Amino acid sequence: MTSSRTMGTTPARTERRDGLLRRALLADAVLTGANGVGYLALATVLDSVLGVERSMQYPVGVFLAVYAVWVFFVARQERISRAAAGFVIGLNTLWAVLSVVTAAVGALGATGAGTAWIVLQGLVVGAVAAVQYVGLRRA
Repeated sequence: MTSSRTMGTTPARTERRDGLLRRALLADAVLTGANGVGYLALATVLDSVLGVERSMQYPVGVFLAVYAVWVFFVARQERISRAAAGFVIGLNTLWAVLSVVTAAVGALGATGAGTAWIVLQGLVVGAVAAVQYVGLRRA
């Protein structure tokens, strides 16, 4: 009996069960990293546009950059840790909720554009968490 290997062909590639989770984690790492670097690199411009003080943007930027690297490493593991993925989903959910609450109570003194950015960011992070949750359930 011959196999596809001996005949010089490769079997059709099937998607791994964790494919959705892996892609959602990688997208999270890219978006979060870009956001963190943006806060760090553009803080002097963003403070007037968003109305959020640089003293808040710098630590948030550092946190997001470090978090993005960690999420990237979680996503790149051969076998994604369910605990680590769950932790990412939990933090993303918390970030989403706190973003909306922060905007609603005006805790950062943001401008209209800043408030819209905070809400939009929260909605995006919440959507990413939802996709990650579905991906984790499928994995």
